[in-house]
Amino acid sequence: MGNTTSSAISKEILEDLKLSTKFTETEICQWYENFQKQCPTGRITPEEFEEIYTRFFPEADAKGYARHVFRSFDTNDDGTLDFKEYIIALHMTSTGKTTRKLEWAFSLFDVDKNGYISKTEVKEICQAIFKLIPPEEQKKLPEDENTPEKRANKLWAFFDKKDNERLAEGEFIKGVIENETAMRLIHYEPLKH
Repeated sequence: MGNTTSSAISKEILEDLKLSTKFTETEICQWYENFQKQCPTGRITPEEFEEIYTRFFPEADAKGYARHVFRSFDTNDDGTLDFKEYIIALHMTSTGKTTRKLEWAFSLFDVDKNGYISKTEVKEICQAIFKLIPPEEQKKLPEDENTPEKRANKLWAFFDKKDNERLAEGEFIKGVIENETAMRLIHYEPLKH
């Protein structure tokens, strides 16, 4: 193998990821190996992330959504994701209704990263989510959520805010936890066939 420093994951990161995600040590090491192959620099660019992410949604246009996901996980704003940010991204987008997942959802919707969500931002994310839904499925959506605008209006209504008001993180999380429908509207779950 030669240079082992880059090919082995550090104990520190491994322990950290085992604590903060549901992945096993084997899984993390496997991901890491793939990561090294795909990203020899140890960093993922928005384009590379898009490519990885769109594979999860073969029937849809996931580019816009992937961009937002990337932004929400690029916690140090350097325009790339390192391995740790990447694994946490995979974990957050694939696990249950934890508060941490909702904290992530908040940062996904907080497009300008100012600590609040506006209705405009909700509309922007709803448009990106909508593009993840295959056309066949879009046709089957309920009347009051079959366009991005309707979805955004329906979601915003759960928070008791006027159209020009802002939503803080605590209010967002509370609103979503208390409403099964809001929980469903903030993301897209591919239908199990």
